[in-house]
Amino acid sequence: MLHHGKRLLRETFGFLRLMEARNKVVLGRTAIALRRQEDEEVRRLAGQLGELPETLVATVIPTYRRPEGLRRAVASALAQTVGDQLVIVVDDGAGLPELPEDKRLVAVSLSRNSAVAGVVRNVGIRLTRSRYVAFLDDDNEWEPDHLAQALAALEAPGGPDAVYTALRRAHPDGTELDVLSVPFDRRHAAEEGFLDTNAVVARRTGGLYFSRLRRTPEVVPREDWELVFRYSRRHTVAHLPVPTVRYLVNPESYWSAW
Repeated sequence: MLHHGKRLLRETFGFLRLMEARNKVVLGRTAIALRRQEDEEVRRLAGQLGELPETLVATVIPTYRRPEGLRRAVASALAQTVGDQLVIVVDDGAGLPELPEDKRLVAVSLSRNSAVAGVVRNVGIRLTRSRYVAFLDDDNEWEPDHLAQALAALEAPGGPDAVYTALRRAHPDGTELDVLSVPFDRRHAAEEGFLDTNAVVARRTGGLYFSRLRRTPEVVPREDWELVFRYSRRHTVAHLPVPTVRYLVNPESYWSAW
């Protein structure tokens, strides 16, 4: 009877939704200090930067001790066919490598390590001003038309509030693993973690922020899933079955074992 009840609960609400409810109970206290740290960093960095220019899209790149990967990620962001963007690199307290001189690029460092990807990305979101926000990690790259493909769908009459494209996933040696391309369905998303922020471009709203729970690599679901699943409660999310993200399945990720 107990087993049947657990199965019924899972089928009704979805495995990942249930795990996230548990995370909020078990890890909820960790978000308090992290929100305070995030607020302090935003105030400090905003005072240093002043008001950044408003653009069509802001691209947020979190980084931590991965200089070569970061340079490739930045290069792919700056190589987009959409020029009306600001790329903001947010270093999680380890220090920044030398990056290209480009008026579309801003790079900042947190005063101390947070070890929480959501906090690092939130700082980038909050420091920028744009109609849309895109996300790229420091071990991944975009095809040159990634933003163009996403924005064409977002700007179309009656278009969605957020889109995510397909990921061409590869091993560290360069061999291709697969192409991850799953249409958005909220019930399906409650059960399987196919959502990844590297593929997401979303309209900037009050709901566009990442979870501040301290998620160790073993905690599921990840910040990526939580953001898109929560955002989809009140916003339309669509999938573009076009592989525009070159995604590294990285065993040395600082934030996620996936």
